[in-house]
Amino acid sequence: MKHQNDHSVPLILEEGEGRVYSCGNMTAIFKADENETNEKYSISEWWLEPNSAGPGPHLHEENDEVFYVLDGKPSILIGEEWVEASKGSFIRIPANTTHDFKNDRDQKAGILNFFIPGGFERNMPAIVKWFDENT
Repeated sequence: MKHQNDHSVPLILEEGEGRVYSCGNMTAIFKADENETNEKYSISEWWLEPNSAGPGPHLHEENDEVFYVLDGKPSILIGEEWVEASKGSFIRIPANTTHDFKNDRDQKAGILNFFIPGGFERNMPAIVKWFDENT
């Protein structure tokens, strides 16, 4: 797998390829981020182990997010309401909307995330460090 800093070059990644970050019971795999998209968006997979919490309720002041459920049946917090999302579900979270996700099921769950505009990946080293120190 090669990541290109030239956003005009096609990028092809196989299953499991990308920048992998271990966050306790979650694994994030960044497929494309500001380096490949000229800071326009980032795309990542978030995999949650069975019966595990997500990142915790939060919001992004200037970024929309799109979630697409790859596998399992995660719960997504949108504002103050938890929604059960099945494989294939599409959810758009506008900027300034509190959100979270978790997996209350006995099987792994996966969510594809689009973060618009990009740049979220800059936070990943600090997020990984936090999970290492707090789990």
